[in-house]
Amino acid sequence: MGPAGSGKSSLALELMSRGAQLIGDDRVELLSEGNRLWACAPEHIAGMIEARGVGILAADHVARAVLTLVIDLSETQKLRLPEKHSKEFLGHVVPCLHKSETTAFPAAILQYLKAGLASEQ
Repeated sequence: MGPAGSGKSSLALELMSRGAQLIGDDRVELLSEGNRLWACAPEHIAGMIEARGVGILAADHVARAVLTLVIDLSETQKLRLPEKHSKEFLGHVVPCLHKSETTAFPAAILQYLKAGLASEQ
């Protein structure tokens, strides 16, 4: 999440190049079902992602996925070992990371999704 021009699509494209799957670009809808929060793309933009300077690209996508992590690109993380952040949507609290200027940020996001924080082990 973040304002226009903050790098949401660019980050999504980088994550996709590393094996992540697209849910939706620019906007997703959230659905609460039981104890899970699901993200899905509005039908009219499903399977499309904007690449600035290139155009609207077709992309493989998944219809929906459980929302387990939010990346907030409106705030930049300056601390090496930051405190935990979260966002609440439809009564569900979701962990949140703020933008990091390191080139390893996309890889760190994927590792976080695979194994979580060491402090939570």
